[in-house]
Amino acid sequence: MIPFEYRRAGTVEDAVAAVADRPEAVFLAGGTNLVDHMKLGVAAPSLLVDIGHLPLSEITELPDGGLRIGAGVRNTDLAVHPLVRSRFPALSRALLSGASGQLRNLATTGGNLLQRTRCVYFQDVTTPCNKREPGSGCAAIGGYVRYHAILGASEHCVAVHPSDMAVAMSALDAKVVVTGGNGESRIPLTEFHRLPGDRPELDTVLTHGQLITAVELPAPPTGARSTYRKVRDRASYAFALVSVAAELTRTDNGEIASARVAFGGIAHKPWRAREAEAVLQGSPATEETFEAAAESELAQAKPLEGNEFKVELARRALVATLRSLTEPTTAEQVR
Repeated sequence: MIPFEYRRAGTVEDAVAAVADRPEAVFLAGGTNLVDHMKLGVAAPSLLVDIGHLPLSEITELPDGGLRIGAGVRNTDLAVHPLVRSRFPALSRALLSGASGQLRNLATTGGNLLQRTRCVYFQDVTTPCNKREPGSGCAAIGGYVRYHAILGASEHCVAVHPSDMAVAMSALDAKVVVTGGNGESRIPLTEFHRLPGDRPELDTVLTHGQLITAVELPAPPTGARSTYRKVRDRASYAFALVSVAAELTRTDNGEIASARVAFGGIAHKPWRAREAEAVLQGSPATEETFEAAAESELAQAKPLEGNEFKVELARRALVATLRSLTEPTTAEQVR
């Protein structure tokens, strides 16, 4: 057992100050990712600052119809919240497809965003990993890469971000509310996580001591439909090979008025599909448009030897997701 100190924070400010003062201190909420890594020897913090009792577990409606989600809200509670289910079904479905019921009951919104981007080599301390030990090399390159990146990777790291929730929030234009020594700030979720570059050990743009206190979702556009699709090797407790979160609105004549799309399972961060969105915007909601959008986004894919199938899988997943959002609902079919 690696010794560490434990401290329960009384306020957000106390928590921020306690971690900021200690380079090897970390925040502890649900602990579903951190505790695993401590057991494996991947993480060895000298101080755990428990934020689980702070008043960060509320879901409140914003004046514009959006939501403010406290960082301490459990994944299960967020998934089943009536306003999430009715206004942001993509987020609810993403949460319910992640991990197991037991983990969803414990994992928090902030913790989900901060889980490490990782692969099997990161969690095996006997193998080289630039993310775990900068400069040691990447065992995945030339190794087992079924789950690894086809977009945004670098020669230093090819791992993919594991979150389902973050993919949906990326497509929904969420903002992460952060408190640090300089007060409160908001970071678009699309800019919150980092691509590996030559610093794969840095998962996010946060500086040491900054604490996520909430996530804010803007109101969906009028008439928007959204969903989340996850393709995986087994039906539960498995990371995505490919996932897609998408939201569409259409004009009266059937053209796509707005489109927001994000991929999971294929990049080091939730991958906002800007190229696909550009193709979809203003185009007819047809199979040809969906195919063109997928081809445009995936033209930049660089699969590894062993995960080439992900390119075609991502194409099919995106087309199927977009098709599902443009099919008549049950109510429309009855008319």
